[in-house]
Amino acid sequence: MKELVEVLAKALVDHPEEVVVTETQKDNATVIELRVSASDMGKVIGKQGRIAKAIRSLVKAAASKDDRKVIVEIVQ
Repeated sequence: MKELVEVLAKALVDHPEEVVVTETQKDNATVIELRVSASDMGKVIGKQGRIAKAIRSLVKAAASKDDRKVIVEIVQ
């Protein structure tokens, strides 16, 4: 899942070298944190959060294949 988020984020931003994705386990879920440069934050979130929602939907669909729960957090 980490690789999926990383590929999606790098395709969206102007500074792909600043994309950092970390994956941690909490309780019974996998938490994926996505960090991008401040200037690219709007591109990852999108108008009214549409792009962020689409990223979360794609990851959720891929995770459901393995019957796992994955949470994507976009942090500054």
